[in-house]
Amino acid sequence: MSTEQHTPRRARVRAPEPTGRAWLNTGGEQLRLADLRGKIVLLDFWAFCCINCLHVLDELRPLEREFAEELVTIGVHSPKFEHEADADALAAAVERYEVDHPVLDDPELATWRDYAVKAWPTLVLVDPEGYVVHEAAGEGHAEALRRIITDLVAEHDARGTLHRGSGPRVVEEKPDTTLRYPSKVLGLEGGTMLVADSARHSLVEFAADGETPLRRIGNGSRGAADGDPDAASFREPGGMTLLPEHVAAKVGYDVVVADTVNHLLRGVRLADGAVSTVAGTGRQWRDEEHTGPALSTALTSPWDVAWWERAGGVVIAMAGNHTLGLFDPLEGAVSRFGGTTVEGLRDGPLDEAFFAQTSGLAVDRGEPESEGDDRLWLVDSETSALRWVRPTSDGFEVRTAVGKGLFDFGHADGPAPEALLQHPLGVAVLPDGTVAICDTYNGAIRRYEPGSDAVSTLATEVAEPSGAITSEGELVVVAGAAHRLERPVPPGVTARLVEGASQRVARPATEIGPGEVELVVVFDPPPGQKLDERYGPSTRLEVSSSPEGMLVSGAGSGTGLSRRLVLGDGFEHGVLHVVAQAASCDDDSGVEHPACRLTRQDWGVPVRVTPDGADRLPLIMGGLDAQ
Repeated sequence: MSTEQHTPRRARVRAPEPTGRAWLNTGGEQLRLADLRGKIVLLDFWAFCCINCLHVLDELRPLEREFAEELVTIGVHSPKFEHEADADALAAAVERYEVDHPVLDDPELATWRDYAVKAWPTLVLVDPEGYVVHEAAGEGHAEALRRIITDLVAEHDARGTLHRGSGPRVVEEKPDTTLRYPSKVLGLEGGTMLVADSARHSLVEFAADGETPLRRIGNGSRGAADGDPDAASFREPGGMTLLPEHVAAKVGYDVVVADTVNHLLRGVRLADGAVSTVAGTGRQWRDEEHTGPALSTALTSPWDVAWWERAGGVVIAMAGNHTLGLFDPLEGAVSRFGGTTVEGLRDGPLDEAFFAQTSGLAVDRGEPESEGDDRLWLVDSETSALRWVRPTSDGFEVRTAVGKGLFDFGHADGPAPEALLQHPLGVAVLPDGTVAICDTYNGAIRRYEPGSDAVSTLATEVAEPSGAITSEGELVVVAGAAHRLERPVPPGVTARLVEGASQRVARPATEIGPGEVELVVVFDPPPGQKLDERYGPSTRLEVSSSPEGMLVSGAGSGTGLSRRLVLGDGFEHGVLHVVAQAASCDDDSGVEHPACRLTRQDWGVPVRVTPDGADRLPLIMGGLDAQ
């Protein structure tokens, strides 16, 4: 029997009409797929909290330029957090991340449900006749999309169903401010402050008042050029840390900068503002070696950095793959410090812990005579968690102070186990040993007291605070959406308790049946490619759950993209953590070294166990589900 007889036929599915609250970047006009007949339409389901979604925005830019006459990209913003459902917050994010295609504001996830989406980000390709032809979850799909779009252009050009021309795009001008969506702040010797001016792709040094600019480092354009302050360039720089004087003297730079979108660490010499690249390749990490020489080891969206003597270098909040890295400037080396790349909330030994888009770091060195107080504080934005790393007799371990998981958030004070945050991006240790939290999506500054294990609120109505330092005993906060530094906690202000409510993600849970469930990850290599099985299996699947005991069997790693899961009794809700990857190469039998690519995606799938739930859970990494 032929292969075709074994392969299920895929019925052509008409793309549902996108619906939502409003459109951005269209001049106020509402778009309809019917009005875009003759164009190839790419729907990008995203949320501005999601680092993988931000990666995809950059991956799509070359495609949008290459197919400017044939392709219309529509961002469908499907919020995870309550703050993301705010229309003004979305408009700010569209400007901050330089999204220049039409965006549909879909706060109720209506279009998400119509397209049966299960992950951020998800890409859906619609042909010029209005039919869905391809779906892909996660990032790293640009080359596959380019091949599919190329084929669609040729097919519909020949049939006369392709209409070329500019797309429906209207972009508003940006207001002129000294800072534009700043992200982090660093205190320097003498009381001045260095601010990462993220949307202006540069660093700005301010006087001690936090208002008077002294100099700008970087030319303000997107790039990765080294050199003097006027020639150097960054791409959405983030956290910064000062090196100890003896280290700086040897390496020739004083400050390490997390150059987030370049996937680099940069060094800045404060004497003259000279910039150099000190770690990373400029290419995003794709599951290759994570330890090696600093300039030949790939990084992925470093969001913050902190010198921690106890760790022996600069700890890197590697938001892009949910890990902590370590950069040794003296040795010129990078290594994995903690995490497994699985996105979640799991404490324990550092190399086995789960992190979730770590976005802020701060070192508490404790009292000089009390080494046990030496710890690294961090905030995991996607689990709305405050956590810390501390040394143990045989390494390091991580513990959680505040946070419940990927889909629980809110604004509630009190005992830390019941307290709630909403996507925090920054953290700072206060002079009294308590911890200030930039509770970004709540627009608040929170305080955690380790002694009483309690959380309170120091300030509210701060526009997306994302970083903080103390200057002469006063808290200085980056108010990112207000484009300035603020001092929102006047001296002598007493923290207060906020009795907020718990919130959960509006994304609907996937209903599955009790007992056995077949997990299937769908992956079709892009046109002209095949799975790379020259050296063994080309796919890998890793499954775990929260709570950990939810899976009786089926957890762990294997090479197949399908798995029989057996659920334990007594679990009604949970999260399945799924990481899948597939290696594919150009199908050129005569080429000795064909071009190869690794596709990788991780899902955190909220599930609800019901008697009538499905016994099959398909997750599409690339292609279309045949069943």
